[in-house]
Amino acid sequence: MKKQEIRKKRRRQKEKQTNRQKPRLHFPSEGLHIDQNRVKKSLLLMLQIGAACLLAYSLVLFYGQRVSNAGDSMSPILKNGDVVLVDRLVYNAVKPKRGDIVVFKPGGNQNAHYLIKRVAALPGEMIQIKNGSIYIDGQVCTEGIYVSDIRSAGVAAEPVELGANEYFVIGDNHEGSDDSRTADVGTVKRKDIFGKAWFVVSGDHFGRIKE
Repeated sequence: MKKQEIRKKRRRQKEKQTNRQKPRLHFPSEGLHIDQNRVKKSLLLMLQIGAACLLAYSLVLFYGQRVSNAGDSMSPILKNGDVVLVDRLVYNAVKPKRGDIVVFKPGGNQNAHYLIKRVAALPGEMIQIKNGSIYIDGQVCTEGIYVSDIRSAGVAAEPVELGANEYFVIGDNHEGSDDSRTADVGTVKRKDIFGKAWFVVSGDHFGRIKE
């Protein structure tokens, strides 16, 4: 019994010594300080960056859509291969008017190439081409008309009455243009108009399109 007690006593003494040798870890309690001004500035910067990205995306989406002009039907304003920017937003605010250069797909065919022509007649009007001139509702029209001495009247040799959302378009180079005078293109419905051509970004005609 005495030997066991001695061993226990020695064991307890060793444990006490070991505990004394172990350093105690001390973690001071520090208050967490948040700089409110810095947080506000960071949030404001993030909002500004987000707004700038949204604005850039909107500008490209509504004003920077690129369409390539095929052929010389709009010569001399546009040449074959010219790349133009299309304003897709303008016709949400106003209706296409006579003289506008519009971009559309004939017959709404999504697989067709975009065509670029100028509006000659508006919804509800009656158009006819005779004696080389354009007649609107029986009267010779020159305002907003950029063609003259038209040799081929096509379907407009007889009066063509436009529906509530139909437009009659003609290329400025009317002798080399497939437009509303041909059955393949025909009249253009409002829903098929992609937008208004407004800027040339390639070729010799770089700059805003002059009407």
